[in-house]
Amino acid sequence: MIERTIFNEEHELFQQSVNKFFEKEIVPNHDQWEIDGHVSREVWLKAGELGLLCTGTAEEYGGSGVDFTYSTIMMEELARTGCSGPGFALHSDIVAPYIIHQGTEELKKQWLPKMAKGEVIGAIAMTEPGTGSDLQAVKMTAKKDGDDYIINGSKTFITNGYMCDLVIVVAKTGEGEISLILVEADREGFTKDKPLKKIGMKAQDTCQMYFDNVRVPQSNLLGQEGQGFIYLMMELPQERLLVAIIAIATAEEAVKRTLQYVQEREAFGRTIAKFQNTRFKLAEMATEVQMGRVFIDKCIELHIKQQLDVPTAAMAKYAMTDLQCKVVDECLQLHGGYGYMWEYWIARAYADARAQRIYAGTNEIMKEIISRAILE
Repeated sequence: MIERTIFNEEHELFQQSVNKFFEKEIVPNHDQWEIDGHVSREVWLKAGELGLLCTGTAEEYGGSGVDFTYSTIMMEELARTGCSGPGFALHSDIVAPYIIHQGTEELKKQWLPKMAKGEVIGAIAMTEPGTGSDLQAVKMTAKKDGDDYIINGSKTFITNGYMCDLVIVVAKTGEGEISLILVEADREGFTKDKPLKKIGMKAQDTCQMYFDNVRVPQSNLLGQEGQGFIYLMMELPQERLLVAIIAIATAEEAVKRTLQYVQEREAFGRTIAKFQNTRFKLAEMATEVQMGRVFIDKCIELHIKQQLDVPTAAMAKYAMTDLQCKVVDECLQLHGGYGYMWEYWIARAYADARAQRIYAGTNEIMKEIISRAILE
C-alpha cells in the first residue's frame, strides 16, 4: 500500500491521543447514546478540555491554531470506531469557520472560546421542510425591527440541533437575499423537537427547529446582509471534503475488518478467505479504496493551500460516498448473516453510510456542479 505523506510525528502523537479519547469516552457509551438519540454534554466538555474541538481556530480565540490535517485525524479516527454520534466535525469545521471568517471581533471573542471548550455546541440551520438541497428556495424570513431581526420559519434535519446552544440560521432578509444570523438557543420563540428517528447515525442528534417571532440583535449578523449564499458557497468545499474524508476512512476500515473476518470465519470446511470470489472482491475493494485514498489526500493538500475548488470538492464528496456505500455493502455480504446484526461494526457502518450521499448537497447536485464546470 502507498505510504501517506500528509502526516508527521506530531500528527502521530495527536492521533494516539484522539484514539485513546474515543476508545475511553465514546465507544463504551455509544450504545446508550443511540437509545437517547444524542451524545452526552459531558463528552463535549471532555473533548474541549483535551483541545480536540476547534483545532483550526486561532489560539487567541481558544483554539489550537493548527492546520486542517488535525481535523482530518479527528474525523478518520471517529469513522474507524464506527461511532457516528459526536457532531464534532460540524461544530469545529463547519460552524466555527463561518464565525471566524464572517463574524465581528465581538462575536468571535464571545463564542469561539466557549465552542473550543465544549461549553457551547454549535449547529447550522440550512435545510427546510420541502426545500432539500435548494438553498435559494429558503422561506425562513428575518425582518428588521429597530435594531433587531424578527425571525420566522422552520428548519429540519439539523445536526447537533437538539443539543446546540448556538445556531447559524440561513434566512431571507429581502427579495432574493439570503443572510446568515446567529441565534442563541435560549431566545424566546425558538423551540426544538426531540431528536428525529433515523435509519442510521442514531446517536447523532438531528432535529427540527421552529422560529416564532424570534428576536435577535442585528449585531448577530454574520458578514454583510444579503451575502449569505456567497458565504455558504465559500465554506461548502470544506464541508464536502469532510464528508469525503469520513467516507474513505470508513471504507478503509470496512476492508480491514472484513479481511480479518474472512480469515477467521469458516464455511464448507475452509475459511471464507480461501474462496476465489472472496479474494477477488477484496482485491477489487482494496484497489478502489487505495485510489480513493490517494485522491483524498491530494484534496487535503490542496485545501490546506486554499487551492481546493468547488468542482473538485464535489468530485470528492460524490465519488467517495458512492465508494463508501459500495464497499460497506460488499463487506457486509462477506460477513453473511452476522453482517446484518447490529452489534457488528459492519452493520452500523452500513446504516450510517447511506446519509453520506444525501447531506452536504446530494450526490446528484454534486454531479450537476461537476458537469457545469467541465462543460463551460
